Amino acid sequence: MNYDIKDKTILVTGANRGIGKAIVESFIEHGATKVYAAVRQINSVSSLVEQYGLRVVPIQVDLADPQSIAAAAQTAPDVQIVVNNAGVFQAGTPLAENAIAALEFQMKINVYGLIYMAQAFAPVLKANGGGVFAQINSVASLKGFPDSATYCASKAAAYSITQALRELLSEQGTLVLSVHPGLPKSILLLRSKVSPTLLLTVPQKLRPIQSPRHYENY
Repeated sequence: MNYDIKDKTILVTGANRGIGKAIVESFIEHGATKVYAAVRQINSVSSLVEQYGLRVVPIQVDLADPQSIAAAAQTAPDVQIVVNNAGVFQAGTPLAENAIAALEFQMKINVYGLIYMAQAFAPVLKANGGGVFAQINSVASLKGFPDSATYCASKAAAYSITQALRELLSEQGTLVLSVHPGLPKSILLLRSKVSPTLLLTVPQKLRPIQSPRHYENY
């Protein structure tokens, strides 16, 4: 499945590092007209602005703050593609003392944030011809790992929401993609020079990976 991003206007959340930054760079290099780099701290994407100039437009978005998301939709009415990449990771088993707190924190960003993004930008995409809403989920949406069970639960929930959005937004001509990268290889994939397309990639082999105990990029 692919979608041509040449000459498109795109918004990417969590654009300041990791997968999000790689997505921005790849889209610009493959011909996107403009990319809104949606981050909590505007100055965190200064290097992207320095590198790509006016083709990268910083915009303030905090997935924990619905008002910031609604304001971003008003600020970026020309968006044709939304990539909701921002998210958080906190390792923890269901038996850990902080399991409920960890799950609540990750649900707030990884799931509620997704819902707020879809609610705010679905009308924008519709007004601009349908476009694409891409949700960066994870291999953890498809397979649970004991040491990061609360994260896996939040990503499984995000995948469920994404599937619902696929059906709901198809009525307005919006293509909804659920992307399931593994942490180490996903950045290399998105930086590759294969073609000016947005790729839906689901790894065929899933295996546990080494990861930090806590990670935030929203």
